[in-house]
Amino acid sequence: MTNIILPELGEGITKATVACWHAKPGDSLRQGQDVCEVVTDKASFVIEAPRAGLLKSICIKEAQDAPVGGVLGTIE
Repeated sequence: MTNIILPELGEGITKATVACWHAKPGDSLRQGQDVCEVVTDKASFVIEAPRAGLLKSICIKEAQDAPVGGVLGTIE
């Protein structure tokens, strides 16, 4: 199992809000595929799948905040 982590997005940014998911649990993902979009007060960012596999779970739902380094979802 691999975690999809919210990476560091810039100096001083400590959290981001999940704007939308481009996949749902059970969907097949390729490495580098866009899986979700997050927004901060300064910009929006696309989060990519760190590896191929099935999206097992979504840990942070749309409109919820996640801390930098937090787990957004998991890939099996």
